[in-house]
Amino acid sequence: MHRIVPAVQFGITCRYLGRETVSAPKHTFKNVCFLFLCSLHIFLHLFSSSLCAVFLYLFISLFLTVHLSLSLRVIMVSHKEFEGAGKQPGLQVWRIENMDLKPVPKGLHGNFYTGDAYLLLFTTQAPSHYIHMWIGDECTQDESGAAAIFATQLDDFLGGGPVQFRETQNNESLTFVGYFKSGIKYQKGGVASGFQHVVTNDMNVKRLLHIKGRRAIRATEVAMSWASFNQGDCFIVDLGKDIYQWCGSECNRFERLKASQVAIDIRDNERNGRAKLQMVEEGAEPPALTEALGPKTSIAPATPDDDKVDTSNRKKGALYMISDASGSMKSSVVAQSSPFKQAMLSPEECYILDNGVDRNIFVWKGPKANMTERKAAMAAAQQFIKEKGYSDKTQIQVLPAGGETTLFKQFFSDWKDKDQTTGPSKAYTIGRIAKVEQVPFDASTLHSNKAMAAQHGMVDDGKGKVQIWRVENGEKVPVDPSSYGQFYGGDCYLILYSYRLGGREQHIIYTWQGLKCTQDELAASAFLTVKLDDSMGGAPVQVRVTQGQEPPHLMSLFQGKPMMIHSGGTSRKGGQTKAGATRLFHIRQSSSRATRAVEVEPSASNLNTNDVFVLKSPDALFVWRGVGASDEELEAAKHVAGFLGGSANNVAEGKEPGGSGFWSVLGGKKDYQTSKSLQNMVKPPRLFGCSNKTGRLIVEEVPGDFTQSDLATDDVMLLDTWDQIFIWVGNEANAEERTGAPKIAKEYVDSDPSGRRGLPISTIKQGAEPPTFTGWFQAWDANMWDTDPLDRIRRSTAA
Repeated sequence: MHRIVPAVQFGITCRYLGRETVSAPKHTFKNVCFLFLCSLHIFLHLFSSSLCAVFLYLFISLFLTVHLSLSLRVIMVSHKEFEGAGKQPGLQVWRIENMDLKPVPKGLHGNFYTGDAYLLLFTTQAPSHYIHMWIGDECTQDESGAAAIFATQLDDFLGGGPVQFRETQNNESLTFVGYFKSGIKYQKGGVASGFQHVVTNDMNVKRLLHIKGRRAIRATEVAMSWASFNQGDCFIVDLGKDIYQWCGSECNRFERLKASQVAIDIRDNERNGRAKLQMVEEGAEPPALTEALGPKTSIAPATPDDDKVDTSNRKKGALYMISDASGSMKSSVVAQSSPFKQAMLSPEECYILDNGVDRNIFVWKGPKANMTERKAAMAAAQQFIKEKGYSDKTQIQVLPAGGETTLFKQFFSDWKDKDQTTGPSKAYTIGRIAKVEQVPFDASTLHSNKAMAAQHGMVDDGKGKVQIWRVENGEKVPVDPSSYGQFYGGDCYLILYSYRLGGREQHIIYTWQGLKCTQDELAASAFLTVKLDDSMGGAPVQVRVTQGQEPPHLMSLFQGKPMMIHSGGTSRKGGQTKAGATRLFHIRQSSSRATRAVEVEPSASNLNTNDVFVLKSPDALFVWRGVGASDEELEAAKHVAGFLGGSANNVAEGKEPGGSGFWSVLGGKKDYQTSKSLQNMVKPPRLFGCSNKTGRLIVEEVPGDFTQSDLATDDVMLLDTWDQIFIWVGNEANAEERTGAPKIAKEYVDSDPSGRRGLPISTIKQGAEPPTFTGWFQAWDANMWDTDPLDRIRRSTAA
């Protein structure tokens, strides 16, 4: 064994010097001399035994060790892929290929080969960083090891401040799943099989995807055979130019809706909008499916999910301190069970929070802990999992001080963030270690901020060329540029966006479909989109947008002005429906710093203490500012007031004029969202779904930023706003879900390690939501469920 060491050292040195010689030929002579020393070093080690030779050997060993340490440190922090890492907000994904990093195209983010390992970096606006290494079920040990090394190197490159996660296939964290609202797609094969992540217009694809999950959606590639199907799930038969969403007879409507998100994502991102999507019911398969899959055989019955962790195990934890004082990493018990006190965490130490019963392990790195312990955090967690005999699917999170996740902080009864900021709209940054600083808002750069443009994977900062047409009588009619940014619910629009990337002109066609447009306009908008795409040689990317679901990039096209969405009406000349005498617009800034003004019913119950509202009546114009609203939202309100016309009266919450003023215009003062938690939010709200669709009642958290559309009408949902729990009962929820949810809500609160026993629990029903509930959702639409969202998707795909 002792003879192998210098040979390995020689091999590493040769590899390093080979790279250096190629990149810096002027150093060739120095490198040749260095290799001569390595050769002499090996010769002395293997063949010399004299005292002089031993001293010479030790001297050369010391020189080589120092030189290699410095050289490898340069390699470690100067990987070419790290040069742009974390520079702008958004998600970056790399695949491990031949022990190196290769970026995955943005259009294919969310696609993972099961035989590979991946490295992901998510950077927030602040910025703060989240590093994930993802391991496929069929990944080799070498590739998973390389992913761990690159994760550690990237953490070092970013100053040791990122939160690190180890993700395994089918057991990803909610943080990870939240990056991919259209679902995660698992594909067979990997680098070794020659499969590459390449976005092309190749229509020769042939694969079958099995869709699972109601909250966290996962699409797994399975054998292209009828034997893979079952009656309880949705499947996507991807034939390239044609995509079929097959729905089993026992599959419910919400699961069909989620599966359609995956299918639409494949059509829009992998095929650049040029494939045709069709929805197919079990028993009504078209000939194309039997041609692709062969004669149809009997379909297997639905199968329950058995891998869910029982709710009684949630959030049980133990706390350990880890140390290398003895020469190897050892752990010692600090507290046997949660809840813990924050004072238990010493800044000079590193700790493991053991939630292995729920398949979670957390490592907290004290800011003053020694460098060896901090760098060995991930390895220590993996060793801990082995010692405890936990599943190798156990998730690991490595957290620096100041970067603790909500899941970690809930184990502490008295957790307080350092320099906590107030107001959910206030921007803040998490610095390297426990440092929070305010980020001043500059209205002049609202839409010219390139970092903002990248946060949600946006193609640019929205400063390209914009052309907008309205669909009218089956044709597209140009919209006056002076009214760009105004969208009416009774219309459909085509927005062509052109920009330059890498010296080439690129195009996006947004098809915006109002909720109150006619069926003819809906069909015409789809036809005109294809016609416009064909006229441009099929080059544009097509994006269909439903009113209220506008992506941040579309919102950013109007350069400093908020996107205004009118609840109904039309912008066509001579055809405008008369606007209501009293109108109310709800203004809120998104996390991407784009602002949207949405018309809502003019009622005081729709006000929200965190936002700005513009109220227009025949006799007055008010700009109402809630105590938690931001300057950015107030600036946007000026544009809305200018559009509506009149001299605006600024009204501060709590100082509304009496008499025939503000409240009388709204039909009288009513209760509205005034939650102190929302004003001074320490922990973000969380949404859970309670369902027994799998045969037993389980609870799943909705990943990422939730919206009103995440409320499943055939389930019972739990909304945790920290100082209150809401039980929302969907109209189609069954009896077991209705009776079981209150018990689950009580167990959820009583078992919370942070000590919230006795918290108020409110039960509300779909269609009768109070403002204390609806205020957690932007621009709550009381009429959302009047029409089935799935029917809208069916109509749009058939158009």
